[in-house]
Amino acid sequence: MLAASLRDQFGEIDIYLFDQCLRGRFDGRRRVLDAGCGDGRNLEFLLRQGVECFGVDQDSRAIRRITARAAALAPTLSPDHFQVAELDRLPFADGAMDAVLASAVLHFAADADHFGRMVTELWRVLAPGGLLFARLASTIGIESATGPAGRRVRLPDGSDRFVVDEPMLLDWTARLGGALLDPLKTTNVQGMRCMTTWVVGKPAGPALQSRA
Repeated sequence: MLAASLRDQFGEIDIYLFDQCLRGRFDGRRRVLDAGCGDGRNLEFLLRQGVECFGVDQDSRAIRRITARAAALAPTLSPDHFQVAELDRLPFADGAMDAVLASAVLHFAADADHFGRMVTELWRVLAPGGLLFARLASTIGIESATGPAGRRVRLPDGSDRFVVDEPMLLDWTARLGGALLDPLKTTNVQGMRCMTTWVVGKPAGPALQSRA
């Protein structure tokens, strides 16, 4: 009963994203993009709170599902808010979003260049003062099993993922001109895979937006 009640209130929101909400990080953020939204599990709670949500995914079936879910939870929201798109070619204007989510999606990058294009594009659509929340596969804690970061590897769980490490994420934070809002936090799943949470704030003034 308790689990069902919690699910009714909060849906299937990522626990690490929920932590950010509890800490007030999404207070006052009116426009939120979920990049790689799937069927919208991380948007359901925000939609219930009246947040203007947007989502993109390369899977048209997922977009149909989140569009239907949003229509039930926020009937006045335009279905155009949810589109089939690639993360390195987002259909939104510069600075259009107050927060951008990229949960368990950046590790599908083909290589370092593709990863850089995606990160730069997510940053482009983020407004000054905005927040980028990402969770992605990393080598942190399982370096001996994965080897160097910055490339696709076969993880011990058998999946193929593009992996990052702490120096790479700190370097990208600096190159974007952002600032970590939290220290990097990594969950090690019994040595089979590691997922790192990367939360970056965009300054209120102009910032470098280059992957050079």
